[in-house]
Amino acid sequence: MPRVSSRVLLKDPRPLRARCRISGAAGESGRSDVPQHRRSRGRVQRLRRLIGICALAAFAGSAACGSGHTPTSPSPAARDIVVLGDSLAVSPSIAEGFPAVLQQRLNATHPGWIVRNQGVFGDTTADGLRRLDAALTPGPAILVLELGANDGLQGVALSTIENNLSAIVERTQARGTRVLLCGMETPPLHGFSYSIDYHGIFPRVAARYCLALVPFLLEGVVLNPDLNGADEVHPNAAGARRIADTVWPYLEPLVLQSGTVVTAR
Repeated sequence: MPRVSSRVLLKDPRPLRARCRISGAAGESGRSDVPQHRRSRGRVQRLRRLIGICALAAFAGSAACGSGHTPTSPSPAARDIVVLGDSLAVSPSIAEGFPAVLQQRLNATHPGWIVRNQGVFGDTTADGLRRLDAALTPGPAILVLELGANDGLQGVALSTIENNLSAIVERTQARGTRVLLCGMETPPLHGFSYSIDYHGIFPRVAARYCLALVPFLLEGVVLNPDLNGADEVHPNAAGARRIADTVWPYLEPLVLQSGTVVTAR
């Protein structure tokens, strides 16, 4: 079978089916002896089948995310949000960090919710995995997973980072707790390939477990001297408020979903 250049296919204005037709029963001229009305009816039937297949695939995809990893039975009293994080969660202080700002917003819009800040300076994904059980006691409705920045700075193996995040998510979902994953980037201290591959970890984990994903926690904050402290790394109070603004659109829908479950049970 002769090869057809993709460049030719892109430039040729004729329909793709007409360009790729193989002569055979239709004859060397490419014409068909099938009456026009029968060909039209066949095209309509194929179109209907294609629409049906696409609709089924879309439903299956949404069902996979809607049921495969849906929290099973959150406690009626579970109105806690745990932030499992590192220094970014407690900078410039616990009182002014982005979890505290989220608490203020929840007080104003969804009273009754409590944010528990489990951020620890210097923590990696391995540290978070080790203290996960304590952080999930007695059983929050939502876990905000904010870890991985220190892994990237230390050059931890990418597979280790992904495995640790996956283990945290699996164990959290097994308890009926929803997870909000916070994406992170890392500078090319260990090479550009490392930074590029590091970037892909968070979307991949989010897709695997059907998680809400904050694309980049430090969006608008990183490298902005007005939003960082003297070390130019950790956010100041204004930077923490900006981080909270970034997280809120992804957190509030989970609060509403969890609130619906709590009310209905």
